[in-house]
Amino acid sequence: MSIVSRACGLSRVTITKGIKELHQQPLEKGRINRPGAGRPSLSSQNPQLLQDIKNIVEETTRGDPETPRLWTCKSTSTIASELEKKGYKIGRESVGKFLHQLGYSLQSNKKTEEGKDHPDRDAQFQYINNLIKNFMSLNNPVISVDAKKKELVGNYYNKGQKWLPKKEPIKVMGHDFPDPSVPKALPYGIYDLKLNNGFVNIGIDHDTGAFAVASIRGWWKHQGILEYPNLTQLLITADGGGSNGSRLRAWKFELQKLAEEILVPIQVCHFPPGTSKWNKIEHRLFSFISSNWRGEPLKDYETIVNLISATKTVQGLEVTCRLDHTKYPTGIKISDEEMRQVRLVRSEFHGEWNYQILPWNFKV
Repeated sequence: MSIVSRACGLSRVTITKGIKELHQQPLEKGRINRPGAGRPSLSSQNPQLLQDIKNIVEETTRGDPETPRLWTCKSTSTIASELEKKGYKIGRESVGKFLHQLGYSLQSNKKTEEGKDHPDRDAQFQYINNLIKNFMSLNNPVISVDAKKKELVGNYYNKGQKWLPKKEPIKVMGHDFPDPSVPKALPYGIYDLKLNNGFVNIGIDHDTGAFAVASIRGWWKHQGILEYPNLTQLLITADGGGSNGSRLRAWKFELQKLAEEILVPIQVCHFPPGTSKWNKIEHRLFSFISSNWRGEPLKDYETIVNLISATKTVQGLEVTCRLDHTKYPTGIKISDEEMRQVRLVRSEFHGEWNYQILPWNFKV
């Protein structure tokens, strides 16, 4: 007994119990211990634990638009400390296991490096998170918006794998070199944070400020007006660049038109430079679209619309998709006179990132 104990590192008591179990009736197929043996798992003792962990990391979560991977800025020790304040007895190792269950992964610095951080980055995150909570408490819509990467339309290779009969892969073209004559799809997404709904507008021309706001207008006409008939404000969270960039005049000019149509103030919050992966739409909508059409050639616009519309998750995500045939020419400049038509009110905290666009008949 002592020799076995020294060789394997187990205590004599454990070895003795194991010998007794060998002489007892075998366990049911698939079991490794008897019913009731061992400590109950933390999640079974505390059914709310997983949700509490999710709530703690949600505000600092970022993700990949091409995969379901998630990251959080908070360490497992920090999360364990916050859980202890809620009355849980849990260590950082257990927190790590639960994070894996929730879809988070440990990433190296090389994969997560996004350039120099703005000194007010975390403060801006907190500002956005507080605003989101306030809007949701008043049952006002909060939408995360962004343009997904352009996709070639045709029988081209689409990375990923799908289940097919053995030795019967889908045959695609042997090259996908960029060519101006090849049609492209420009998916612009709107994600409703409260209802877990997605709306994707597929453009066929250019990703401009007018196209971005037209996509939001499409969401409003098809979903927003039905879900929020009594809204008093609309909150949009967006990246700092692209067709919805914080410096883009066309974006603000077109939002003024939208504000006149829906007759409520539009609050806009931009994420700081280099933090686009914190925008909820990246890992709550785009990642699932990419997973849904992996390995499937995007042969035509109808195929793209159908694949996006078929995107669903066990958490209840549903996606509406439409094709936008409108032309959105580039190079259109908004003059100073036109900008004076935009009723823009900047916030005291980083007004270049946070501002309201008010309808002209709206009384402050």
